[in-house]
Amino acid sequence: MNIGMLLDKTFPPDPRVENEAVSLIKAGHKVFLFCLTYGGELMEEEIRGIQVKRYISNKITYKFSALAYTVPVYSMLLKGDIKAFLKEFKIDVIHIHDIRVAEAAFWANKTLKLPTVLDLHDNMPEILKYYPHMQKFPGKYLISSKRWKQKEESFIEKASKVITVSNEFIAEVVGRTHISPDKIKLVPNTVLSSFYEEAIIDSKIIDRYKNKRVLLYLGDTGLRRGLQTAIEALPLLKDKYPNIKLVIVGKNSSDAILKKQVKALDCSSYVDFEGWQNVSLFPSYIVASTVCLSPLHRNIQHDVAYANKLFQYMSFSRPLLVSNATAQKTLIERTQTGLVHLERDAADFAEKVATLFNDDALREKMGVEGKSFIVNEFCWEKASKNLIELYKNIS
Repeated sequence: MNIGMLLDKTFPPDPRVENEAVSLIKAGHKVFLFCLTYGGELMEEEIRGIQVKRYISNKITYKFSALAYTVPVYSMLLKGDIKAFLKEFKIDVIHIHDIRVAEAAFWANKTLKLPTVLDLHDNMPEILKYYPHMQKFPGKYLISSKRWKQKEESFIEKASKVITVSNEFIAEVVGRTHISPDKIKLVPNTVLSSFYEEAIIDSKIIDRYKNKRVLLYLGDTGLRRGLQTAIEALPLLKDKYPNIKLVIVGKNSSDAILKKQVKALDCSSYVDFEGWQNVSLFPSYIVASTVCLSPLHRNIQHDVAYANKLFQYMSFSRPLLVSNATAQKTLIERTQTGLVHLERDAADFAEKVATLFNDDALREKMGVEGKSFIVNEFCWEKASKNLIELYKNIS
């Protein structure tokens, strides 16, 4: 069948979108991807078998996306292009990536009446609360997370099927919306086997950190990700472990706050802000690390979803240190692949780091368990079975 995926941002990169599309293509479907461009890209191209069709957007439209469920301008702007896309490629099923584009998709589908799959990457109404533009004027007063939640619930009701990333997220959605558990399926984020089997290791990164005890963090560095806890713990660790190094590979508009904290604590020599790096370099940073981190703050979103970085870490046999956000705590304790610290508690974080640094055998055992979990149970090729099954039965 012809599957039309709708993504209201640029592509690539988006690992979840790409992994899902490639798996569906291998299962015999054709996948056409609607996405946006701000110029400088081909309007149409094929990427790993995905037929990518880009539509021109601009900064004004992008700003309206934050107001998608305050005023309907954004959805009105996208509706026509989406409908043209659905007709041009004779789409049989619409696959909607997250809720920001959902209203435009349902409007475009009003007369076509195609089956729809709503793919909840995140709990967007909850994440919205932590975006910088929601903390200040005018976003603080114009954007309602309550309104986004109401819209999300209406889209869940309208969709033919819903997929999301964790069992905890499924339980939250079912409990809140009272949909049938049969309507929602688990399609977790994780790594393709090629991520660890075909990785090319950069010797320069390995050499740079070969004499260091590296605490590694990969990904978005927004304050809700908890890096302030890791930074606050450094003064408690640096005297005992003078070769400690917190390596942060990622970025966010709030990085200035993290850098100011590092300077205030006189820890600049113990932290490397690497900025955003190509994903192809992630394996090298992981191999160079001693312990890998996910110190998330607890909130409704973080309690029901876990970050892909956990599985990237595990795939290279590294032990993890994660906060007690529910989903990742449950995962790490079940798989015995790391330790759990209390969120926002620098003393507990430092204590758990010391436990791991002082026990080579424990770190090795946790690393082995993580690798085994990925290879035997949770690489993308195994985790995507629900997605393939869903499309076999959708009508």
